[in-house]
Amino acid sequence: MAETLVPGITLTITKTVGHNETAAAYGSGLHDVLSTPAMIAFMEQTAMKAVEAFLDQGEGTVGTEVRVKHLRATPVGRMVTFRATLAEVSGRRLLFTVEADDEKGRVGEGTHERFIIDNERFMTKLREG
Repeated sequence: MAETLVPGITLTITKTVGHNETAAAYGSGLHDVLSTPAMIAFMEQTAMKAVEAFLDQGEGTVGTEVRVKHLRATPVGRMVTFRATLAEVSGRRLLFTVEADDEKGRVGEGTHERFIIDNERFMTKLREG
């Protein structure tokens, strides 16, 4: 397991809300605004990418918990900045603070937990059931 993982590692990713990320497209609502599932997926992706360069060969991370508030709607075409900051490292457990902001302010915030895994062992266990 990588020993260079320390709290404070941060990554910011900016995405433009497209029609595929809307509540209407996800079926989680009726409107053409950033859906909560898409916002959470972007938050998870940002957290995953924040630490991948610090992992040992053959390691990856999997998301295990999300606690997020979706604070405000964001329409199609608006840019959203997602930020994940590694807040805590406890063995293989990683806890991130996650945030999403557009030009009008905070869109979402919360925490996201991930665990470091051995990719090959994970897939073997999955195949074996």
